[in-house]
Amino acid sequence: MDIKFNKNEDHNKLTVADLRKRFAKVALGGGLKRIEKLHEKGKLTARERIDYLFDKTTKAIEIGAFVGDEMYEEHGGCPSGGVIVKIGYVSGKQCIVVANDATVKAGAWFPITSKKNLRAQEIAMENRIPIIYLVDSAGVYLPLQDEVFPDKEHFGKIFRNNAKMSSMGITQISAVMGSCVAGGAYLPIMSDEALIVNKTGSIFLAGSYLVKAAIGESIDNETLGGATTHCEISGVTDYKSKDDKDCLDTIRNIMDKIGDYDKAGYNRKEIIAPKENPEEIYGILPKSRAEQYDMNEIIKRLVDNSDFEAYKDGYGESIICGYARIEGWAVGIVANQRKVIKNKKGEMQFGGVIYSDSADKATRFIANCNQKKIPLVFLQDVTGFMVGSKSEHGGIIKDGAKLVNAVSNSVVPKFTVVIGNSYGAGNYAMCGKAFDPRLIFAWPSARLAVMGGAQAAKVLAQIEEATLQRKGEEITPERHAEILKNIENRYDKQTSPYYAAARLWTDAVIDPLETRTWIGMGIEAANHAPIEKPFNLGVIQV
Repeated sequence: MDIKFNKNEDHNKLTVADLRKRFAKVALGGGLKRIEKLHEKGKLTARERIDYLFDKTTKAIEIGAFVGDEMYEEHGGCPSGGVIVKIGYVSGKQCIVVANDATVKAGAWFPITSKKNLRAQEIAMENRIPIIYLVDSAGVYLPLQDEVFPDKEHFGKIFRNNAKMSSMGITQISAVMGSCVAGGAYLPIMSDEALIVNKTGSIFLAGSYLVKAAIGESIDNETLGGATTHCEISGVTDYKSKDDKDCLDTIRNIMDKIGDYDKAGYNRKEIIAPKENPEEIYGILPKSRAEQYDMNEIIKRLVDNSDFEAYKDGYGESIICGYARIEGWAVGIVANQRKVIKNKKGEMQFGGVIYSDSADKATRFIANCNQKKIPLVFLQDVTGFMVGSKSEHGGIIKDGAKLVNAVSNSVVPKFTVVIGNSYGAGNYAMCGKAFDPRLIFAWPSARLAVMGGAQAAKVLAQIEEATLQRKGEEITPERHAEILKNIENRYDKQTSPYYAAARLWTDAVIDPLETRTWIGMGIEAANHAPIEKPFNLGVIQV
């Protein structure tokens, strides 16, 4: 291997080490002391509950581990949004589990907590997979109630989704393993089956203090809404469990009896590991986001047996399209090419830019995948569409619109991997979050923004300097450098994959070597939901 490969490898392995360090921190939730207090009460943590529930030796992926990262610091922070969401297997059935983390503000709901819960329900609804709620929450975080309670995408949408999923026949199981108060009390009761842990679980619309204040009744919380009350008097819950493990064992027994599902019928064969070593991705992917590399070499290390059937190879080369398998599943891959290429006219085409011929090719390929019922995988490293008079006169807007149309109207499941740059309209055309990928996740090398940092910093610096000059300040070369540096630092932070993951613009930041697992489990989940409408591009300009 050459020195450049070794430098890239060292850099990318360091970014993965940083990823693991960051995850280890958020995995502690509210910290070791709060975990110890939970254990003293005979309770497991949210992560321990999920680990116990999931089948051993099976794969699992976590949605939104970095949600809330560096947010709400004036309120003490909200690691992982105060709720853990994972897709895994219970009694051999793939499902999604949502577990409140009681070590984070007693499991209270921050604004980002609502968004993450809704994302979990969205995944369950899109893929029609069972959803299990492990409830242990003090309810809405009152200092931020105006950002959690009243709007369309706030707390109440959770219960609306409970009802919609029930009508869709999606299995919902709730286990009350701690507090379940106020409006949150409706969630378990709107599920198919509800369990409650004796002495630690409680459900009520208003706790004992509020009851005393409202109607003058004196009563303790256990008598008001404990396991005995709801299993033997009110009939609100269906199963009374002696402790956390007993409760989780009961869920496993219930899941074991669920019948098979109608499959979408995506093509799958035996899994074959890539011939090319996936760990070489670390050396191929450049340290700088401005450097070029051959995306074909990345693809070879992601797909089964390193077999890739390129579509329209040699035409529209700034986007690679083709068929392959990942974890045995047939996929259509749409990927940005990051090499500088000479076209047939001898003109240079820059990697990471979408040209008219590339957009045209990708549109046709996406239509083919929909026709053949093949899931789509987008590999993003895109700086945007080509600009300039030649591109404008050649109809780049029209060709770009066709691609956006095809992505928008695609009916097969879509999965998006943000490998490098994800800028501007390129993010949209390559199936960014707004275009409903079933899963969207990023490598540590990713950058998401409306434009590249260097260009944006120059534009923002010009605006800031013009404002300062109007106020009479002289902009010296030193002052210009200071302004530019400050803007670059701020912009760089906002384009970080962790900044995006904190706000759930992506579902996760992952080690590149986990990509096959994420796509494989994603397609398996999507196979639960048969396609219900035909592919139709609508009106496009040809």
